[in-house]
Amino acid sequence: MRLRRSAERTRLDDEVSLRAAYDEHAGELFAFAERSLGERALAEEAVRETFLRAWRSAARLDAGEAVLRTWLLAICRNVVIEHACSRRTARVADGTALERLLTGLQVEEALRRLSPDHRAVLVELHVLARPPAAVAAELRIPAGTVRNRTYYALRALRLALEEMGWEA
Repeated sequence: MRLRRSAERTRLDDEVSLRAAYDEHAGELFAFAERSLGERALAEEAVRETFLRAWRSAARLDAGEAVLRTWLLAICRNVVIEHACSRRTARVADGTALERLLTGLQVEEALRRLSPDHRAVLVELHVLARPPAAVAAELRIPAGTVRNRTYYALRALRLALEEMGWEA
C-alpha cells in the first residue's frame, strides 16, 4: 500500500499508516544511516528509532507524501547524529583514544629524562622500528654498544616512569 498525498493517509498514528510509511521509506532511511554510521546494526537501530519518534510525534506531521519523506529523513538525520556523537563519547569514556594520548605524552616525558645516547637508541629501535645493525651504523657505534645502551636505556626509562607514578 503506497501512501497518497492526502492528509488522512500521511497520519502515522495508526498501525496501517505507520506500516505503509515504513514499507515506503525504511529502505532509503536505512541506506542513509548505514552510509553515515558505517555499521548495519547501528543503521537498523537508527531506522527503528526514527519510526518510533515519528509515531510519537505524528500529530506534528503535515499532509503530503513529500513532506512525510522529508520529515522522516530529518528525524533519521538527527538519530544518526546522536548515534555518532554517543559513539565518539563512548570511545573517550572507554579511554582508548584518550588513554593512548596520555600514555604517549607520559612516555615522551620519560624519554626526555634519559641521556641523549639512551634516548637515541630507544627512539631508533622502538619508535622508528629500525634493526640494531642499522642503528649501529646510523649512530656510528658497534652493535654490542647498541645492545648495552638499549639494556640500560630501558632500565632508566622504567625508573623514570616509576618516578612519574607508573607501577612496574
